This record gives sequence, C-alpha cells and structure tokens, in this order.
Amino acid sequence: MTDLATSEKIRPESSLYSPDLAPIPASARTWTTWNYAALWVSMSLCIPTYMLASSLIEGGMNWWQAIATIFLGNTIVLFPMILNGHAGAKYGIPFPVLARASFGVRLANLPAILRAIVACGWFGIQTWIGGFALYQMFKLWFPGLATLPQVFPVSFGLETGPAITFLLFWALNMYIIWLGVETIRKLLVFKALFLPLAALALLFWAIDAGNGLGPILAQPSKFQTNAAFWDFFFPALTGMVGFWATLSLNIPDFTRYAKSQQAQVTGQAIGLPSSMTIFSFIGVVVTSATVIIYGETIWDPLVLAGKFESKLLVSIAMICVAISTLATNIAANIVGPANDFSNLSPSRIDFRMGGYITGVLGLLIFPWKLVSDPTGYIFTWLIAYSSLLGPIGGIMIADYYFIRKKELIVNDLYSETGVYSYRNGYNLAALWALLAGIVPNIPGFLVTIHLVSQDAVPGIISGLYHYAWFVGFAVSFIVYLLLMRVDKEGLMRVDKVDKG
Repeated sequence: MTDLATSEKIRPESSLYSPDLAPIPASARTWTTWNYAALWVSMSLCIPTYMLASSLIEGGMNWWQAIATIFLGNTIVLFPMILNGHAGAKYGIPFPVLARASFGVRLANLPAILRAIVACGWFGIQTWIGGFALYQMFKLWFPGLATLPQVFPVSFGLETGPAITFLLFWALNMYIIWLGVETIRKLLVFKALFLPLAALALLFWAIDAGNGLGPILAQPSKFQTNAAFWDFFFPALTGMVGFWATLSLNIPDFTRYAKSQQAQVTGQAIGLPSSMTIFSFIGVVVTSATVIIYGETIWDPLVLAGKFESKLLVSIAMICVAISTLATNIAANIVGPANDFSNLSPSRIDFRMGGYITGVLGLLIFPWKLVSDPTGYIFTWLIAYSSLLGPIGGIMIADYYFIRKKELIVNDLYSETGVYSYRNGYNLAALWALLAGIVPNIPGFLVTIHLVSQDAVPGIISGLYHYAWFVGFAVSFIVYLLLMRVDKEGLMRVDKVDKG
C-alpha cells in the first residue's frame, strides 16, 4: 500500500479538513529518538507525577511498593502508546483523524470529545496547582490573602485567596495560548533547566532533614494483611495506567512529526517508564521523610513548601513550579484537546479557539476538588476517566492492527463519501463496542462516588471498577472485532483499502 500522507488529492474545501488536521508531509517530520525521550522527560517532570507517587505512600505503601507499582503501570501503558503512535508516524495524521478509520468520519467526534473532556480536567488540575503555588508565595508577603472574606458558597470548597491566584494563573495560560507555539517551546526549555534542579533540591532537603536515606526508606507499609495490600494495589495500578491513558490515545498528535517509526518507538521506550519512575522516587522519598520530620504524611508538595520558613526560598520554588506547570499544561493538555475540538468543526475551530474552549471547561470541572485528597485523586479521577479511554484504545488498536493491517487510505479520512463514511459517517460497530466496554465499570463507579450503596451491588461486579482501564480495553477490543467480522459492508470497505 502506498503511503498517501503527502497526497495532494485531499480536498481543502472538505468540511473534514483544516490545516491543523492535515497530514504532516514526510519532509516536515523531523523528530528523532531523543526528541521523544526529551518529550517524556518534560511531561513526567510535573507536580501531578509527584502527587501520584506521594498518594501511594499516603495510601499505605512503602517506598519500594510505590516505585514498583509506578514502574509496572507505566510499562503497561507504554504498549498502547507505541501501538497508537504507529499510524501517526506512518501517515502524519493526528488522533482525531485516525479515529475516523474505526469510528467513522462523523462518529469520530465522540472519542475525540471524550478524550478532550478528560484533558480539560487535567488542564484544570494543572492550573489549580500553578495557581496554588502562587498563593503559597503571595501569602508569605501578603498575609491578609489568607484571611479574605469567603466569596464562594461553602459547597464549592474554594477559599477566596486561592481562587484569586487560580484565576490569575488561568488567565496567564490563556495568554500563552494566544501568543502561540513558539512561546510554549521557550517555556519547555525553562522547565527542562529549572524543575529538575528544584526537585533535586527538595530531595536533598528531605534526606538531610530526615536524618539520612536509611531511616526514610525504612518506613514500613501500613497494610496489616496481604489482602489489604492487594485491595489497594490493583486500583492503584489502574490509576498509574490511567495517568497517561489520555496521551496513549492522542500520541499520534506527536508521532506525526517522527522521522521514522524507530524514533517514536525507541524514544518512548527510553523516556516514559524511566522518567516517571525517577521523578516518582523523589515524591516517594520526600513524602516518606515528612512522617519523620513533621510526624504526619504530607502528600501535597505545595502544602509542604508552605511549611518552610524562608520567604525567598519558598518564593523561588513556587515561581519555578508555576512556570514549569504552565509549560506542562500547554504542551500536555492543550495540544490534544485543541485538535479534538477542531475535529468538531475544522473550518471554524482552529488550535487557538480549541485552547480557549479547553480553558473554560477546565474552570467548570472544579479541579480543586479532584486533588483535595489522594483517595479521590486515584479512585475518582484517574480510574473514572480510564474507564472511558480504555475502551477507545481497545477499538482503535483492534481496528488498525487486526482489521486494517496498518493500511489506511489517507484521502478518505477527509472525505464524507470514502471508505470510512460507513453509514452516514457512523460505524455502529465501534459505538456498540464502546458502550460494551464502559457498562461493566458503571456500577463500581456509582458505588465509589456514593450514589449507590455498596450492599446494593455484588462485590464481583463493583470490583471490576478497580480494573476499569483493563476491563474496558479488553471488552471493547473483543466486541469490536466480533462485530466487524460479521459486518459484511465494513469488511468490503476494508478489502477496498487492502486493494488500494
């Protein structure tokens, strides 16, 4: 099959086409192995990674249990990351366009929007973290910020001071989107230089204040039985996979710039598990040290920084956190959803408008509640959205590798009458497979958020939620393959691609 990613037959006047969604020509694909390794180092060096690791310590794990869980989870998610990245590197297409092959050119809006909404949540979380870093700094210099009258309803769980800095940081994010991609690149350079130094400084402080690495790593697991450990381990592992479940779908947004398949495969294999594990180790050590230093587990690094006495030290640290968070937020949580929203109406929604939509939805999701405690962070946020994204990943991988054998007609991905139009742009096999993958996890989710009593659902049913990503991926993968095998019209379309 000829690679048609640079074909001139794609009609720009098509409603499915925009310059942001167009295939990247081979001549413009310049990312090497080390670009992808650096991308993952940059992505991993963020406060949510630290909080991911520290939440495991707060949940009861000791240091090696937490590190092993993190490494295993990131090794698992590496496989769908590489598999979904293949089409981006081969054809130069982004995630929402690739989704058209399996879901249909119109139904592809559904997985794109589901993934975009999750990214909006992450955008809100990162914005809250950056805003709270500014709050920790400003309240040292302006103590009155901490005692401002309450403006928001109690149900919001939002104090006035943090709300002000949160909105300021949100506005800064919107301004960076308006400035464009070049500013994002400069911020990533700053982050690459300063956040590792700040992380190492925090690590050395913890080792020194905690009387050495030995006592810190000697902190025991809080689980009294093996059963209690496994009850926490499996949902925690699902949370680790869920942490990058978003990018495991939209990784074509980045691999479409790859110089070769080897570049994206090797770069991701080098960068993802190692960088996540190393930076998580810092979170594990520092969080374990807080038990020795303060007599309590402090899992939020921004709360920890607020306990330092030096105004200058805290200010420098919080500025570094804010700028680094800004860089991560734009790169990880704007690029993907901006393309996803653009897919809704390519001629009307460009990258910048998609970024603004992401920003507004990120406000409305109440991100401060998602990170208010480690249990909610893992069980409510990470696992919940993995139950949506796992099925999408299962469908896309099943379609690309087992139905289409990695062969696509790129022109038809931008055509309302091509082989990916199915029935008026909708592949019902993908829709039913998606629903089949989501449904098994709904009872456990409802129990987790206390909408349904635990006694009302059999344990074997509600327990599936602890494996939400895996269950959703496997069910949708199998159901999609079965439905496509009996869909004669769909198979005829696949045959057309094979003979193309």
